[in-house]
Amino acid sequence: MIRKVLIANRGEIAVRIIRACYEMGIRSVAIYAEADRFSLHVKKADESYSLGSDPLAGYLNVHRIVNLAVSTGCDAIHPGYGFLSENPQLAEACARRGITFIGPSAKVIHRMGDKTQARDAMRRAGLPVTPGSEGNLANVEEAIELAESFGYPVMLKATNGGGGRGIRRCENRQDLRSNYDRVISEATKAFGRAEIFLEKCIVNPHHIEVQVLADSHGNAIHLYERDCSIQRRNQKLIEIAPSPQLDEAQRQYIGGLAVMATKAVGYTNAGTVEFLLDQDGRFYFMEMNTRVQVEHTITEAITGVDIVEEQIRIAAGLPLRFRQEEIVRRGYAIQFRVNAEDPQNGFLPSFGRISRYYAPGGPGVRTDTAIYTGYEVPPYYDSMLAKVIVWALGWEDAIMRGERALRDMGLYGIKTTIPYYLQILRHPQFRSGHFDTSFVEAHPELTRFHHKLSNDDLALVLAAATVAHTGF
Repeated sequence: MIRKVLIANRGEIAVRIIRACYEMGIRSVAIYAEADRFSLHVKKADESYSLGSDPLAGYLNVHRIVNLAVSTGCDAIHPGYGFLSENPQLAEACARRGITFIGPSAKVIHRMGDKTQARDAMRRAGLPVTPGSEGNLANVEEAIELAESFGYPVMLKATNGGGGRGIRRCENRQDLRSNYDRVISEATKAFGRAEIFLEKCIVNPHHIEVQVLADSHGNAIHLYERDCSIQRRNQKLIEIAPSPQLDEAQRQYIGGLAVMATKAVGYTNAGTVEFLLDQDGRFYFMEMNTRVQVEHTITEAITGVDIVEEQIRIAAGLPLRFRQEEIVRRGYAIQFRVNAEDPQNGFLPSFGRISRYYAPGGPGVRTDTAIYTGYEVPPYYDSMLAKVIVWALGWEDAIMRGERALRDMGLYGIKTTIPYYLQILRHPQFRSGHFDTSFVEAHPELTRFHHKLSNDDLALVLAAATVAHTGF
């Protein structure tokens, strides 16, 4: 079994992995840039090591991270999500140095990270794939010819993209011409490669993804689906498991597709197969994420499976502990990504000192975060501060529990997306369980809210001001 894990990440996901390691009797090693010196993951790990003053370079330095793992006696590295999590070079470096990489093989990461290769693999496996280019585009003229063969709108996408970046929707030939070089530039800057491909745009789809687990003994299962349709500019905001929009036949069908995809590419460890569901009820493969997802928490809530623990067990060569028929879902779970952004000001980032923070609690509530009262939110990283996860037996109950948890959460000193999420929870369309990826764009009025403070809220604000003034 794995004895000591270096966590090649920061923030809440690093804390999440540290907790799993503790429960498994595994020592944890944290890394941090100076901007993260006082982050919670640094405090909670058994050992912590500085990467230097640059806020990003250390987290992206494959050789330095692997060398540190070797020098500190680690026998495994967990990449979390983001940073190097889907970089095959980290998996390759681990293999060369005799370190276990907690994730799939470098070959699979490379294959699924290249969106054109992934599409080809899924097409051969028999999965429905969105109409688009067979490979990377040679030039804008080829893009125009393809677009006009299956109709606008279309999507230009970075072949090695991810996280909603390197994507442009094109409504006509003029859009395609003007966006072509922009997407190449974005792809080069963000992912280091200029390859792009074309895909038919599925208008106002539902974004549905399936969590899978696969071991090195030939076993693969799914843990049901998540609905990620509530998103802004291709960035997920609220995630739900299972989807309130699928019937049982659709649920079994998409779960079967995900397992088929997993086996077809020889996948091991935890992964996510993402689909688009169009307005006519047709599913299309979109991509496969070769890492733990931000929203893995809601799958854990409805199935009781600790996905991070399973990742570590699989990486250690152990077989899955569950057969498909033993995976039972129960109730609904919702995750809210609490971001340091001002919804009333174009979602501009809001960094600074958290003057007071306390997490929501009560039945069916979980909070994953790396913040605390007095924590200085650095401006160098993703704006997500915390994940608030709620679970309840029924959909309406989950909505009400979500509203209660968000109202219970105290986070002062910076602007957050909490008031915006409360507006979404109260919207009839969301409450009905029928929404798609156009929801946020279609309801700009939800960013115009008036938050009235209760007497309890006012008391907390005054207390926060006192804490900030006295420094205690």
